[in-house]
Amino acid sequence: MTVQVQRRGAVSTIILDRPQAMNAVNTDLGDALRAAVEEAAQDDSVRAVVLTGNGKAFCSGADLKSGFEPDADGFPDVGTALRNRFHPIIEGLKTMPKPTVAAINGPAVGIGLSFALACDLSIAAESSYLMLAFVNIGLVPDGGSSFLIPERIGYGRALEMAMLGEKVPAPKALEWGLINRVVADDELQSHTEALADKLAGGPTASYAGSKRQLNHWAFARMQEQLELEATIQAQMARTKDFVEGVTAFVEKRPPRFTGA
Repeated sequence: MTVQVQRRGAVSTIILDRPQAMNAVNTDLGDALRAAVEEAAQDDSVRAVVLTGNGKAFCSGADLKSGFEPDADGFPDVGTALRNRFHPIIEGLKTMPKPTVAAINGPAVGIGLSFALACDLSIAAESSYLMLAFVNIGLVPDGGSSFLIPERIGYGRALEMAMLGEKVPAPKALEWGLINRVVADDELQSHTEALADKLAGGPTASYAGSKRQLNHWAFARMQEQLELEATIQAQMARTKDFVEGVTAFVEKRPPRFTGA
């Protein structure tokens, strides 16, 4: 089992559950998460949803060691994985007619950061960090991060995250406006439960209406941007720099990029 779903009253908590791999997303986890998000969206008895990770990480991104299915030319078919597995998760969290909360218990990296930012509200443990690590393996931001991040923190800081691939500690992420709250590590669960209970006891239809309004204002072109991400990422997956980036990651050494 790679995803757990726990119910506490009207709150459904979705837990990414590959702690031995820092909750890196392989095919099984991606498919299970999509199913859990879709089920929570359709269940009228669920009035608030929490997304978090088991162990020391929220989600460390895509599992590079498990790889991607090849396309017709033998290259990693990143585009299909994004369109069929990851985009429905991002859109599901953004558009479900009930509030969603990300409880960031550790590193939220790559697609894991997208999962967190697709939630309506985010609360992070003080020791956690956020990171767009795509550039470190020769790729570009995906999973909606190219619009979720600049919408929150502006073009300049978003470009800094995308091009430098550096960790953004939770306190700095809060200062930038990337997340909503930061709490002590040992208080994350209690603060998350209190927030989720408040939302679950609130006017669900009002929350849904607010989400529709704000999503229309900020993300009217969300599907178009997701498709652009998938198209460019598929191009990047055919570069020598991507092959070198993944090889260096697996071999635990600095990559030697050539720009090709």
